[in-house]
Amino acid sequence: MSEGDSAGESIHGKPSVIGSFFTRLGQIYQSWLDKSTPFSIVRWAVTLLLTAIYMIRVYILQGWYIVTYALGIYHLNLFIAFLSPKVDPSMLDDADEGPALPTKQNEEFRPFIRRLPEFKFWHSVTKGIVIAMICTFFEAFNVPVFWPILVMYFIMLFCITMKRQIKHMVKYRYLPFTHGKRTYREDT
Repeated sequence: MSEGDSAGESIHGKPSVIGSFFTRLGQIYQSWLDKSTPFSIVRWAVTLLLTAIYMIRVYILQGWYIVTYALGIYHLNLFIAFLSPKVDPSMLDDADEGPALPTKQNEEFRPFIRRLPEFKFWHSVTKGIVIAMICTFFEAFNVPVFWPILVMYFIMLFCITMKRQIKHMVKYRYLPFTHGKRTYREDT
């Protein structure tokens, strides 16, 4: 590697214009992500709007079914990671090796910790939709396929995957959804 090859530096050790531009762009992007963190409903509404725009675009153009299928598989994998616990109970040999879910009434409550947190799930889903939308602008990604077969295959894959995930949830007694911390009213 020569003297000016390090990321963001020119030959004289000063940051290059291009490196500074992309660094600043990354900082602005991260700032917007940080500001959007508490607004989960708005974030998901924007993602649903992007999904609707993407679906309308694919419907009008009558193509890019492979891209849509790949996007569906990607979203399915993200959803499974979102539903899965961070520490898989089936991989634990001993109960003392990590956080365990309570199985009796008198055990301490431990919240469900996801393998893929909600914010990262949303961020990955949204990035996937944006990338798929960009792919629809390039004819090279418009591979001709018989789309009903892709739909049927995706439905079968979804059902088999969800059946396996639900069996795992039942076997290890965890529910990936909580409605916040329980509060108790004081009757006076």
